[in-house]
Amino acid sequence: MAGHKYKGFTNDGRPLRISFDVDGSDTPEVTAPQEEAVPHPVYAGVGKGLCFMSFGSGSSGNCAYLGTPRGGILIDAGIKPPPKSNRKRKKSEEDVLNLNEAFEQLERNGVNPGMVKGVLLTHAHQDHMRCLYPAVSRCKCSVYCTMGVMSQMLQRCRIPGRIQDYHVPIFKEIPFRIMDMEITAFETSHDVKSVGFSIEYEGERFVVTTDTGIITERAAHYMSRANHLMIECNYDKEMLLKGKYIQMLKDRVMGEKGHLDNVVAARFVADNYHEGLHHVFLCHLSKDNNTEAIALETMRGALEEKGLSVGDASNSAAMRERDVQIYALPRYNASSWFVLA
Repeated sequence: MAGHKYKGFTNDGRPLRISFDVDGSDTPEVTAPQEEAVPHPVYAGVGKGLCFMSFGSGSSGNCAYLGTPRGGILIDAGIKPPPKSNRKRKKSEEDVLNLNEAFEQLERNGVNPGMVKGVLLTHAHQDHMRCLYPAVSRCKCSVYCTMGVMSQMLQRCRIPGRIQDYHVPIFKEIPFRIMDMEITAFETSHDVKSVGFSIEYEGERFVVTTDTGIITERAAHYMSRANHLMIECNYDKEMLLKGKYIQMLKDRVMGEKGHLDNVVAARFVADNYHEGLHHVFLCHLSKDNNTEAIALETMRGALEEKGLSVGDASNSAAMRERDVQIYALPRYNASSWFVLA
């Protein structure tokens, strides 16, 4: 796919699996220490109970929760560490949530820190791992990332070396388990070692692809099978070209190891739409080179060109029957609480 952000992709492959014996299984089960699970109170009568919430998405900080009635995981941990004092501070427009505030949001939805059983780390940039150590030490859980990501984090980032005590190594395209979720990491294309994740629970697939300059063939395989897709819509090309970035930075953003264009993301989703795709979450929107309105309109337009009806993920009666729901994850604030299945 050299030279192309995305070109027509047909999902005719199968996920790579490497067989080896781990307790008699060819799919290693890697789990955080188990505790007595406390079901989420909000799940009464809502079926399987796969749920999702974001606490910030963009270069200021990235962190999201995905869970089931037994508990869940954080996807990245790039929001701010908890403040050193308990004194409440005023939040400015650009002040992303901190770890304490994120857990307050989870508590309101019936999730306590002990129910967080792991942190999935996509790559070693500060906006994705800034509060990783406080998060895993507070939840007493593991961090799941490749050896390459861990190595770069220790070499380049200010993080306690004790993070290695919490590390569970994972490998691209070898599935592993946390509780009742099967998770597969896959290759993405960024200027550091990076992965996306496909997370399956009770037949529902939640797929995360962020910070990638192109949609690689293997990423496309997993993304095209998603029921709920979190996809980077980083920039509007016209805004970027006319904007204040120096040319070198513009070239980096638009490069194959940079970030994803709204149009590229929208065309991929439209070309690979299937009846099982229910939600598309637009993530990592640029503060300087994008807006929620532009990103949503670009995605909506591409889907409507395919004859699809598009909802706003509000779960209102008018929206509920639409073919697919789209939602831009807030840059600085918590998203809505989504019950996905």
